[in-house]
Amino acid sequence: MVTEPIDGNVILRAGPMGLHLRAMEPVPNIYAEGQVILIDKPLYWTSFDAVRKVRWLVKTKKVGHAGTLDPLATGLLIICTGKFTKKINEYMAQEKEYTGTITLGAVTPTYDLESEPQDPRPTDDLTESIIRDATAPFTGAIQQVPPIHSAIKKDGKRVYKLARKGIDVKLEPRAVTIYEFEITAIELPLVHFRVVCSTGTYIRSLANDFGAALGCGGYLSALRRTRIGSFLAADGYTIEAFEKKLAEDQNG
Repeated sequence: MVTEPIDGNVILRAGPMGLHLRAMEPVPNIYAEGQVILIDKPLYWTSFDAVRKVRWLVKTKKVGHAGTLDPLATGLLIICTGKFTKKINEYMAQEKEYTGTITLGAVTPTYDLESEPQDPRPTDDLTESIIRDATAPFTGAIQQVPPIHSAIKKDGKRVYKLARKGIDVKLEPRAVTIYEFEITAIELPLVHFRVVCSTGTYIRSLANDFGAALGCGGYLSALRRTRIGSFLAADGYTIEAFEKKLAEDQNG
């Protein structure tokens, strides 16, 4: 007897009484049941762009992410499907590691390159020791004011929408923890860094506050999330690689 799939839905059997069709068992969708997917978010994509793409690829509606990355940031985005969406808050609460670049000598309203640099100031008097020593006040338990151009709600409204309308927004400082703040290279006006921090930390605010402490201003000009808890960006799929994996699994 010969068995051969046809279109993945039925099988054709050849027996002593001739050919006949029999329905195949449906292949279970492991993503609908629940999976944790590590995605290396590309530049300019929103976190929701990545979720929407994964939702379409895995053909299941119950999909969410464990911690937003801004469009100008790349790196690790934990995407959960099915029953694993219940673990999103657990993953979000874990410490995070970032690498990136702060540009000194100017500020931006959004604290990053979403808006134009303004108020240029010289950085000629900054030495390596001054820059490295300036990290100390930002290490440990600190109070940090989130950017007004963020998705935080105030009086039920997203503060970035208020800021875009020119409405004066006052946000209260929040307690966060910076476990490590390491300067990895200095190429003025660029300062490259690595940060390990608690959930709720805004690296854009850290860049802005760091520049203010140095007296010349600063803004975040590059950011990559390299780790959340024990999950590594190095283990993540690009969107293209994840799509290829699914195709290979289906053709398996």
